[in-house]
Amino acid sequence: MTEILQQLGQPFTAEALFDCLPDVVFFIKDADGRYAAVNHTLVGRCGLRDKAQLIGHTPSEYQGALLGMNSEAQDKRVLTSGQAITKQLELHNYPNRKVGWCLTTKLPLFGANGRVVGLVGVSQDLRLPDLTTADYEQVAAAVRYAKKNIAAAPTVRMLANAASMSPYCLDRRMQRVFGLTTGQWMLKLRLDIARQQLIESELPIAAVALNVGYSDQSAFTRQFCRATGLSPSRFRLARSRDR
Repeated sequence: MTEILQQLGQPFTAEALFDCLPDVVFFIKDADGRYAAVNHTLVGRCGLRDKAQLIGHTPSEYQGALLGMNSEAQDKRVLTSGQAITKQLELHNYPNRKVGWCLTTKLPLFGANGRVVGLVGVSQDLRLPDLTTADYEQVAAAVRYAKKNIAAAPTVRMLANAASMSPYCLDRRMQRVFGLTTGQWMLKLRLDIARQQLIESELPIAAVALNVGYSDQSAFTRQFCRATGLSPSRFRLARSRDR
């Protein structure tokens, strides 16, 4: 590998590679959670023009306390524990008003002394599913069943039975169609419906939780906050200000 890089005659960096991927956010942060390297996608989504505007700063300084809080809490867990976060389903809200689901991975970076000196991470946008494929036709019954029975919190096995296949086969096809496991897809569905009800109605948080299959409001709030970075009440308030 070293010989190949030397023959290129120019430094090769992951940052330059990720600059070519508009659907992927890439970053490296130091031990204090400050950006040390970023790609152009993250810069644009923060409403900025130059990478230098982010380097040396924390997410909250440019995304705002509400939007940056969840990311910084994640960073702290990785930096203090040395444990990775892998393919966590999240809804990102950026200062440029881009909102979208992604899968986030954060890995600790270790120094020569074995201590964590920072982290590297990527957040990849979920692709739009191709609803014309044979794979989608095979999972369509499970999708319909989930949407019709969302308040009852159907299990993966129930969805598999609706599609007349094993949970394993359903999971493989769901990943091919949606890029998510069946469990992740169900979580996204529940939270998408919850977000819509929080924005378009004045239903109490407890009622919204019940409508998407959570009998425990606190469990709903924890899951919603983990995925979006905001509690349901704060999310509703933030979106009402945008309108």
